[in-house]
Amino acid sequence: MSPPLRVVIVGAGFGGLEAARTLARARRAAVEVTLVDRQNHHLFQPLLYQVATAALSPGDIAWPVRSIFRRRRNVTVIMAEVTGVDAKARQVRTREGLVIPYDALVLATGTTHSYFGHDGWAKVAPGLKTIEEATEIRRRLLLAFERAEIAADPIEQRRLLTFVVVGGGPTGVEMAGAMVELARHTLRREFRRIDPAAMTRVVLIEAGPRLLPAFPEALSDYAHRALVRMGAQVLTGTRVTGCDAGGVRCGDRRIAAGTIVWAAGIEATAAGAWVEAERDRAGRVKVAPDLSVPGHPEIFAIGDLAAATDAEGRPVPGIAPAAKQMGRYVGRLLAARARARGAAAGAPRVRASAFAYRHQGDLATIGRRSAVVALGKVRLTGLIGWWFWGIAHIWYLIGFRSRVVVSFEWLWSYLTFQRGARLITRPAPPSRQAPPAPERG
Repeated sequence: MSPPLRVVIVGAGFGGLEAARTLARARRAAVEVTLVDRQNHHLFQPLLYQVATAALSPGDIAWPVRSIFRRRRNVTVIMAEVTGVDAKARQVRTREGLVIPYDALVLATGTTHSYFGHDGWAKVAPGLKTIEEATEIRRRLLLAFERAEIAADPIEQRRLLTFVVVGGGPTGVEMAGAMVELARHTLRREFRRIDPAAMTRVVLIEAGPRLLPAFPEALSDYAHRALVRMGAQVLTGTRVTGCDAGGVRCGDRRIAAGTIVWAAGIEATAAGAWVEAERDRAGRVKVAPDLSVPGHPEIFAIGDLAAATDAEGRPVPGIAPAAKQMGRYVGRLLAARARARGAAAGAPRVRASAFAYRHQGDLATIGRRSAVVALGKVRLTGLIGWWFWGIAHIWYLIGFRSRVVVSFEWLWSYLTFQRGARLITRPAPPSRQAPPAPERG
């Protein structure tokens, strides 16, 4: 009897998690899965902006990976940071000193922020990819109102109450709309020396000619008009050329701001370099039709890390449904390989059909009772689009509890205009942080 196929999956995002779940459920396939991630949780990134704007708590959109696979005996979860891959020896190496052998490797490490060569901007303009970044943005956002309340200088008050979002994609549009709602509705009666509803200025900056460039132009125009009606200032065709603690610079124009959020660009993690794969300008791995790395049929790249194309040669977008489809495809492919491996000698080799991406639509919410949805030729806006957006996101949440909690939080916020996660947290001082792990050697 052949030994189980050892599959190592790096990354517990949408793609990696779906690949692991598909393999865990595979029947008559002898597979041992090792899922490695530097975090202990899976994060529902599409709702991360709601953590950053105090609408939801981190626990509402994140789940411990171990709990997801607690009943799957063929899945081992390891919390570690992968630093390299020895493709010849078929081993994954981690910063903690672990060496994990594999028969098949799935890289699903996703993307990180791109500051287009200005990495120093990251300190003053955090992006929105992790819970830590979301809570840091929430801290800066809420602290700006507190500091404006006690500021004696009107110019400083205006700077503190100016919030800049760089990038007009779905994250930027949703973030800008949520900021406006926080100031105009939630905080409007809670301060005495400032008027958040009247004094807050939210500026959304997009370098391209329109917001939501992946959406039909009519929906982009709708989103633009809706944000302006809410009270946001939208600057399209405007490129940020400078960024510091006091604000941003766009050519000769200076915008003084107390809080800056970066939603303008992404680049793939270093996983492609681990296996010396060919990559595009954003660092994404150029994959074969079956999502494997050319020259390495046992290594796959999925999700945002993969530069894949659909049946018509168009790039597969870096969105959650695409990552889940890739993870499901690779999981089924490896399960078929495991079954063939356990079959009698001389069994035909598994030949996989090319990955076929099915686009399920584009969605973005703008604010209360306003969203844009593109489903093929169907276009939804306003309240109907908002309801569709909400139901779709509730559906993709993991677990009954999360669906109930998020639904209740949204209903409560809709009826009362209140947000229940408005905590200003600070990093623990060095003396209270966990001691470093002992060095090996």
